Amino acid sequence: MSDEEEIEGEGFVFKDSRSSQLSEDEAQDQDVQADAQPEAPEQAQPFQIDFSTFIMSLTSSAFYHLGDIADPETGKTETNLPAVQQTIDMLIMLKEKTQGNLNEEEAKLLEQLIYELQMKFVQKSKK
Repeated sequence: MSDEEEIEGEGFVFKDSRSSQLSEDEAQDQDVQADAQPEAPEQAQPFQIDFSTFIMSLTSSAFYHLGDIADPETGKTETNLPAVQQTIDMLIMLKEKTQGNLNEEEAKLLEQLIYELQMKFVQKSKK
C-alpha cells in the first residue's frame, strides 16, 4: 500500500495521508510541534461551564420535552412526559448527591428548577 490510501464511498473520497512509516521519535516531535502552536484568542471557550450552566442545560431539555420550547429546525413543539420525568429525577438525584457541596446560589437555583419542572409536569399530565 502507498502512503496515501483512497477509499471511495457513496459520493465521497477519503484520503488517508497518515504515514505508518514514522518512527516513534518523529511522531513525538510532530505532537510537540502541534502542542507548541499558540491558540488564537477567538478560539477560547465562549463561556465557563459550571454547575449552574449544567443544570440549566438539563432544564432547557425538559422544557423542550414539555412543549414549552419549539424545535429550532421545524418550529414545532412536542410533548414527551417520560423524558421530562427522567430529567426531574436526574435533578433530584443531583440535589441529593451534591447536598452540602453547593453554594447557596446553586442550591437555590436547583431547588427552584426542580419545583418549576414538577409543577409544569403535573399541569401537562392532567391534560
